[in-house]
Amino acid sequence: MLAIGKKAPALTGTTGDGSTLKLADLKGRWIVVYFYPKDSTPGCTNEAKDFRDLYPTFRKRHADIIGVSRDSVKSHANFATRQELPFALVSDPDEAWCQAFDVIHEKVLYGKRHMGIVRSTFLIDPDGKLAAEWRGVKVPGHAQAVLDAIPAK
Repeated sequence: MLAIGKKAPALTGTTGDGSTLKLADLKGRWIVVYFYPKDSTPGCTNEAKDFRDLYPTFRKRHADIIGVSRDSVKSHANFATRQELPFALVSDPDEAWCQAFDVIHEKVLYGKRHMGIVRSTFLIDPDGKLAAEWRGVKVPGHAQAVLDAIPAK
């Protein structure tokens, strides 16, 4: 089970541009991994735009941002292009990333129960250990809260 202070899982995924992203390759930097339910939905779009708008400041703090959902590589490519996202979106159709971070849970939408991604964000420190987590995220102000958790240089 992933816990604060424990090493983050060594995951690999395919991004919207078709490239391979390995978490281990980002060691030495802060890594923000945020999980969201679905490309191009209102809440997910607002969250992505908030991270996009703060991206220059994240970079100044030596932080990379990775968005993760179960959407396809093509869906991610279209979403990233439409929203002008400067960071990677990992396609997780087999739920390997979702399972590793324990973000798939039962949800209720319009009275129907289903298994889905619970909006969550994880901050991994430069040593590859989990530094902070936010589960059941409400979008307004969230990207700023994550940025505030990363020390300014």
